[in-house]
Amino acid sequence: MKRAHKSRPRSRKRDPHRQRIVDAARIHFLSHGFRSVTMDDLAEELGISKKTLYAHFPGKFDLLEAVLADKLASVEAALKEVTRSHPHDFPAALRDLLAGTHRELDEIKPPFVRDMRRKAPEVFKLVERRRAALIQRYFGKFFVEGQRAGMVRKDVPVKLIIEILLAMVQSIMNPPKMEELGMMPKEGFTGILKIVLEGALTSKGRKA
Repeated sequence: MKRAHKSRPRSRKRDPHRQRIVDAARIHFLSHGFRSVTMDDLAEELGISKKTLYAHFPGKFDLLEAVLADKLASVEAALKEVTRSHPHDFPAALRDLLAGTHRELDEIKPPFVRDMRRKAPEVFKLVERRRAALIQRYFGKFFVEGQRAGMVRKDVPVKLIIEILLAMVQSIMNPPKMEELGMMPKEGFTGILKIVLEGALTSKGRKA
């Protein structure tokens, strides 16, 4: 089962019809939530038959998973671009990292957070796993480079900084806690990063 699930995204990515459906659903779901948008509405907006839509996505939760995978892929692309553009320029990487993160999370609006909490807690677990992997991969590189540049403390191992970041993200960046705090994902993650960076940066790093 798992092997089949992993092999599907590659072929689907090459399908422009599938991507068009995902793009339309992503706009609606992330802005207005997914409960208020029906599969029939999407089919009508896209000018395709319901049969065609259901051939790609048997149900709304299948489409939701595809939208979240697409969103996470765009986040990863943004992180990859930051590390590629500024491999040895920590201040520039930090600036672009914060701006890119804010931009990506700004797409997620309150109705979507509400619907994820109420209707799709199991789906969100997939997001948490992928999110943790992205943080370990890209933020780990980021902090290692910061240590080399003398802008991140060397007396605290990067692995520990990442574990602290992961723990804070896991505890706060979830739909129930976001609703409880009355915060949006971009506000929560920006706050977490500020706190982590305040403890991790050297005086040189703070001035950069």
